[in-house]
Amino acid sequence: MTTPVDPAPLPSVEAAAALASTTANDHPDHHSSSAPAASSSDASRGQSAAAAAGASELARTKIALLGALKHFADFPIPGIKFIDILPLFQDPVIHTALLRALELQVLEFGEDAKPDVVVGLDARGFLFGPSLALRLDASFVPVRKKGKMPGPCVTAAYEKEYGTDFFQMQEGAVKPGQKVLVVDDIIATGGSAAAAGALVKQLGGNLIGYMFILEIPVLNGRSKLGGTKTVTLLETNE
Repeated sequence: MTTPVDPAPLPSVEAAAALASTTANDHPDHHSSSAPAASSSDASRGQSAAAAAGASELARTKIALLGALKHFADFPIPGIKFIDILPLFQDPVIHTALLRALELQVLEFGEDAKPDVVVGLDARGFLFGPSLALRLDASFVPVRKKGKMPGPCVTAAYEKEYGTDFFQMQEGAVKPGQKVLVVDDIIATGGSAAAAGALVKQLGGNLIGYMFILEIPVLNGRSKLGGTKTVTLLETNE
């Protein structure tokens, strides 16, 4: 496997501090309590302006997040350049920026598609899934390896490089008809994410999409997700 070309230098983690100081004013819901009532045309223009502000905020936040990632050569095997997302959680400013970016990314799914449930994959989906669910006023449901959760569970198999593995979700964790968003840190081959989606469907949930922090495009993991809307927060050339 060839090692990808190093990315161009990105802003440092400190750049996120300045970003955070402007986030409150850029929030689409930020307005003056003394503003007069708006007409329908004013409301339409306001929605367009809010969408543009949200897109601008998201673009700036992504730059700060990319600058916080760390890169390790020859890990876990020679020829692989590993991208470490854990620094995103080590600085409170960056952590807050990550959650805000994920929230903005979810809002791009559309108001009608706002999830009732956020499903996080074992194990790194647990790092940000619960916090994101709180911001979206949604419940959080974990997907774990077989045998890790008590009580009746539903099970789905997926293929790994060395054989078959199994994911489980507790029965009743997702209610029939609930809108569900599946999240994880990275989409690689897509097998584990597809298994999580299968679990959601077994329980009668409405799978509205998948969201990941990073993607490894060369592995074409999206092809296993059945055409369900899939969003990656950050893009990198590695």
